[in-house]
Amino acid sequence: QVQLVESGGGLVQPGGSLRLSCAASKFTFSFIFSIYTMSWYRQAPGKERELVARITSIDGSTNYADSVKGRFTISRDNAKNTVYLQMNSLRPEDTAVYYCNAARGPITYWGQGTQVTVSS
Repeated sequence: QVQLVESGGGLVQPGGSLRLSCAASKFTFSFIFSIYTMSWYRQAPGKERELVARITSIDGSTNYADSVKGRFTISRDNAKNTVYLQMNSLRPEDTAVYYCNAARGPITYWGQGTQVTVSS
């Protein structure tokens, strides 16, 4: 069993910044964080869950949704079993519940989500 715990969400004004964290814990000896591709997804009310950013396990390459390119940065610290999402220049349309995902082949784990609200 693997638990992914997100933190760092909250209320921020347009143009502001937040840094989300996702820490893996309560895993068995067979879970090796560094070999999992880590992603952030988000889901706004009435919309489907969408991929925001992804960082691979092999070379740490990243990809982003067009809507967040140049504003968001995903990174990982394998020593801390943690993935981050730095979000700058936030917009009201970034308001959503943000979910952390760990995936390797058919195996996938999800966090419980953290709310991000961008409003003045």
